[in-house]
Amino acid sequence: MSNSELLTVEPLDLQFPFELRKQISCSLYLTNKTDNHVAFKVKTTNPKKYCVRPNTGVVLPRSTCEVLVTMQAQKEAPSDMQCKDKFLLQGVTASPGITAKDVTPEMFSKEAGYLVEETKLRVTYVAPPQPPSPVHEGSEEGSSPRASVSDNGQASEFSRFSADKVEPQEGTSEARALITKLTEEKQSAIQLNNKLQRELEQLRRDSKRSQSGIPLMYVLLFGLIGLILGYIMKST
Repeated sequence: MSNSELLTVEPLDLQFPFELRKQISCSLYLTNKTDNHVAFKVKTTNPKKYCVRPNTGVVLPRSTCEVLVTMQAQKEAPSDMQCKDKFLLQGVTASPGITAKDVTPEMFSKEAGYLVEETKLRVTYVAPPQPPSPVHEGSEEGSSPRASVSDNGQASEFSRFSADKVEPQEGTSEARALITKLTEEKQSAIQLNNKLQRELEQLRRDSKRSQSGIPLMYVLLFGLIGLILGYIMKST
């Protein structure tokens, strides 16, 4: 902001987001701090490169006027992104009731005895604003899960794993359950076999004490049970 007595100019640096082959505009705000009408004129060192609207005009007492400065589309970018162009704003006290059509070049002539106030402005190139990053639908492998909205408007969260990666997990759970079940059945069969062996041994001892042999029916029965147990243990 300038410290001029007639007009306050903002900004003092005209910043243009430089882009090739594109017109770029920047606004100047002129504020009249006095109770008089103030006529102004905008000059530049490179008039073919810039378009100023309005380049002359009148700022009413205690009011603000906007001046639009447009840089024409450039075909080449400066190597160091530095700009040497300058602007000069001239202001002079005018008579009451004056309009923009009444402003003449002679009003800004110091040789004619007019008290002309001048403010110098610089031009700066800045980086253009970056567009927002596009949002991809779905989640890529290695990224965190994202929230999506279903057809009924309710938010749902889905995992980055696909269906073909979930199915082996379900099969593994079923296999573990089957192995656990078979292990329990094997343990029960072993316990039953041990029990039968103990009972058979007890019968043998009893038979020796009574000096009588074991009936053929018991021998066949225990032999059949042993075959069944052996088959069950092999199948597990």
